[in-house]
Amino acid sequence: MAYGIDTQVVVVGAGPVGLMLAGELRLGGADVIVLERLTSPTTESRASTLHARTMEIFDCRGLLERIRTPPNEQRGHFGGIPLDLTLPGPYPGQWKVPQTRTEEVLQEWALSLGADVRRGHEVRGLSVRPDHVEIEALGPGGPVRLRSLCVVGCDGENSAVRRLAGVDFPGEDAARELIRADVAGIDIPDRRFERLENGLAIAARRSDGVTRVMVHEFGWAPRPRTGAPEFDEIVAAWRRVTGEDISGGTPLWVNAFGDAHGQLTSYRHGRVLFAGDAAHRQMPIGGQALNLGLQDAVNLGWKLAVQVSRRGSDSLLDSYHAERHPVGVRVLANIRAQATLLLGGPEAEPMRAVLAEVATTGDGRAHLAGMISGLDVRYAMGDGLDDGGAGHPLLGLRLPPTRLSTDEGETSTAELLRRGRALLLNLSGSGGDASAGGRFDGLRRAAGPWADRVTTLAAKAPDDSPLADVGAVLVRPDGHIAWTGHDTEGLTTALERWLGLVRPRPAPRRTDHRNTTKWRYDMGKLTGKTALVTGSSRGMGRATAIRLAREGALVAVHYTANKEAADEVVATIEKDGGSAFAVCAELGVPGDVHELFLGLERGLKERTGSTELNILVNNAGVMGGVSVEETSPESFDRLFAVNAKAPFFIIQRALKNIPSGGRVINISSGLTRFANPDEIAYAMTKGAVEQLALHFAKLLGPRNITINSVAPGITRNGSPVFDIPEAVEQMAGLSAFNRVGEPEDVADVVAFLAGDEARWITGSFVDATGGTLLG
Repeated sequence: MAYGIDTQVVVVGAGPVGLMLAGELRLGGADVIVLERLTSPTTESRASTLHARTMEIFDCRGLLERIRTPPNEQRGHFGGIPLDLTLPGPYPGQWKVPQTRTEEVLQEWALSLGADVRRGHEVRGLSVRPDHVEIEALGPGGPVRLRSLCVVGCDGENSAVRRLAGVDFPGEDAARELIRADVAGIDIPDRRFERLENGLAIAARRSDGVTRVMVHEFGWAPRPRTGAPEFDEIVAAWRRVTGEDISGGTPLWVNAFGDAHGQLTSYRHGRVLFAGDAAHRQMPIGGQALNLGLQDAVNLGWKLAVQVSRRGSDSLLDSYHAERHPVGVRVLANIRAQATLLLGGPEAEPMRAVLAEVATTGDGRAHLAGMISGLDVRYAMGDGLDDGGAGHPLLGLRLPPTRLSTDEGETSTAELLRRGRALLLNLSGSGGDASAGGRFDGLRRAAGPWADRVTTLAAKAPDDSPLADVGAVLVRPDGHIAWTGHDTEGLTTALERWLGLVRPRPAPRRTDHRNTTKWRYDMGKLTGKTALVTGSSRGMGRATAIRLAREGALVAVHYTANKEAADEVVATIEKDGGSAFAVCAELGVPGDVHELFLGLERGLKERTGSTELNILVNNAGVMGGVSVEETSPESFDRLFAVNAKAPFFIIQRALKNIPSGGRVINISSGLTRFANPDEIAYAMTKGAVEQLALHFAKLLGPRNITINSVAPGITRNGSPVFDIPEAVEQMAGLSAFNRVGEPEDVADVVAFLAGDEARWITGSFVDATGGTLLG
């Protein structure tokens, strides 16, 4: 990392919230290290309930396939009062997933995305600097010091990050308590919030034969605890409340939780942020605490990824607190109400009777179910953060889960959100009226500069869906609708607000702290453009792909066989904040161009909603390297098929995709001007390539498309000869600069020809040999 930074984000805590956040950050392209005090995942499955909104989020990230089909209960409770939780959506009710399984799935997912999870690391120091955060931890091998742009505390209600940052945690200590345990080897009746004379008893036997028991004695105040209660304590309390003896069982774990509550005044303190129980403490009634924390992580992850890439403003990251803090206030309030109903003695019975009636009425039931499930969460999406989501009825709500019909077949809203990208959806209907299509084309073009972060698609929802004929909507990566309408200005404002500016400004020098709190960046000259670079898995092609992406282009990285190398180029581009995808096609064989454009157009349409190609770089080629006597007809034909025939027909096919202002750059060779008897056939192919530029320039001029040839000289290309100092010295002597060329030298020339500055250059031969042709 530049400027002494080890990673962009350190997440402290590898529980469900920390792992969810790590995955979201990686989807957004941010580097993340997760530090966890425990050396191995916990075996205590404390939270086992996932609500409907969390299930939808897991579906949107492809995680339900790993969880498979957990037990479902459509009836939940509000403070022990039965409540039907069903609301419109694919996952009504509550779903029983042991926390151990949730953590296992989230860790596998985060690791598969490239998160660095380090267990056995206890955070002991935290220092916030003007432009970074320093974290000290004790790891298995001794002290560890990390520098990051931000740190996020996801380390529970006793958060070390919160303590080390000196952040106040206002709230109240527990006045009532439940003791609970998972016990094997007992046989007692199931009890669902059974209120007896002396207290509350809950028992539920699982499919594995283990019974979870929870007990509260009315009027009993909790004592301060320094650790978990002993099993004997719950045995005695269970006997006093129920009269049953569970002492013969084997406790798997025992703990106690009270009705203590607390919430940070602010979820963000500069470069230090908090999520989950580190941000809010509440009694875990009905599984709301876990779900609240997971949804914190999903709200924060993409925003923080935009910020640490220096694309966003502070207002974007501040919106995390502005959106999630009020949700936390509301959830904590309903949990405190439930605690009073659940743990209160006879004095709570009148309130319970009233709530029992409310919980069975249509509006009352739906209100309570929406609050507990998280399906009613609505964020403000206007210019101010306090507009209450005014505007379209769907604005600020989560995108209703729906099957959609597109020109390419059926899909779902969840499938479209799998990659953690925003969505620009034309829901007027695929193949709708011309005026609607024209308006959407304008919106699509307006969203072009954000093509690396927005998937654009025309689709039709079922007639009975809330999305039927809504028009155009912008959906944030967390699934909430950020904008609806038809005007490009409004869309552009929403894109800038929620997805950041288009290109990053270079990181400030360590000695310059004037702008260290603002992580914004400037627009690249190729922003909104798309490019295809053939043969770009290595050498000059690789350097060219990276260079064009750095200028803002969405780049198709073509390769023939080495998928790993192409994927590495894509990963390098994405790590630097760019956008790219790989395309495989063997050139010089029948059907090569068709295969190439199948992959190219599929990739472009997925990312931009269009197959428009602005820049074509014909770089792929094969060398001869044999004498005239050893050149066979087969090798001669192969050279011409790859080096000359393929570029001709690639240009021919690309003209269907290249609009006015497009650029075609062909990589030739200095060998068309510099003799080498071992490369006669190769030089002939490159001479043909130069004729493409000369003659196509006349054809394409009326369409305002330029085409030029770039001729590299001796350029470092990975050949073993460049590892021989004597050979490199000899080759360097041929250049006016007394060195061999680097791939980046050629890539910079290509980038110039691809930009607007080269609009008056066409049909030209550009000498990029470093003066080798000067003689």
